[in-house]
Amino acid sequence: MVKNSKKPRLKLMDIPENILLDLYANMMKTRLLDERLRKLFRQGRYAGTYFSAVGQEATTVCPSYGLRDEDIIAPSHREIGASVAKGVPLDEIVSQVYARKNSPDKGKTHPCHYGSREKGVITPSSTLASQVIVGTGCAMGFKMQKKDNVVLAFFGEGSTARGGWHEALNYAGIHKLPIVYICQNNLWAESVPANLSAAIQFFSDRAKAYGFRGITIDGNDMIEVYKTSHDAIDKARAGKGPTLIECMTYRWYGHSEIDPADYRTQEEIDEWKARDPILGAEKLLMEAGLLTATKRESLIEQIDQDIEAAVKNSENEQYAEPEEAYIDVYSEKFPLRRDEY
Repeated sequence: MVKNSKKPRLKLMDIPENILLDLYANMMKTRLLDERLRKLFRQGRYAGTYFSAVGQEATTVCPSYGLRDEDIIAPSHREIGASVAKGVPLDEIVSQVYARKNSPDKGKTHPCHYGSREKGVITPSSTLASQVIVGTGCAMGFKMQKKDNVVLAFFGEGSTARGGWHEALNYAGIHKLPIVYICQNNLWAESVPANLSAAIQFFSDRAKAYGFRGITIDGNDMIEVYKTSHDAIDKARAGKGPTLIECMTYRWYGHSEIDPADYRTQEEIDEWKARDPILGAEKLLMEAGLLTATKRESLIEQIDQDIEAAVKNSENEQYAEPEEAYIDVYSEKFPLRRDEY
């Protein structure tokens, strides 16, 4: 399933205890928030649809944790964990899904297009891989400005079929840009299996064509994802160029909440649910004496309270006025009435 794994299993205590516990807490917050937002959609509490990332928490939380506010995350629509780990407030995340006026985007974008200017999270578009191109441009900007900031660009394996994705990685390889590309290979590009979207076993091999390292890892292993991604981040920050990390993982549910995902077998789903990244992290932390059942329940209780407060706050907010669609779009004020032309 993974390659480049000649070294022995990474040791738990290679990472400070406080970071291990923070990673677990952020993964749990992502899981509970994600499941709550799924439930709220099914209750008809907001419009549109919802793109769940349950099962993929380690692939987004672990790379994003510990980044500076000035570092950039270029996400797609399934990177709720990146926003959580980057420190975007729950109020902002939930209000974006609800399209309320207190959302950072004032209700302008589709649910799950999370963004935060303050925290350096680019609001993605619905065009797959487009955020990879924008993130590569940000990395070029950092290099031109001689800053040691980095960019994380997230995407699924299906996005690697798009031409712009290849152009971006080629450009990053030529200019040795400070960017880490993270491919979340969850085996399915909506309903197309990975083996029908590329004739290669490892999508990380695509990096060879552009002159930098590609590596495939277990995307459900909290320790491996954290260590591998942060080694690549340190490399990029030091001016040594990009890395492509393919994280093997699995989304538990359909492409979105309106997708029954009946193209998958129950056996496949059960196999991957048994490899739940959160349960795996819990086992490691409990065996190391860093986590107890009491601490776990206390953490869940606090997270549930924070999520409930964010949901209530969003549901008490109004939608933005229609004219908001013209604000923050043009460099000069857009005339809203005929007599303003």
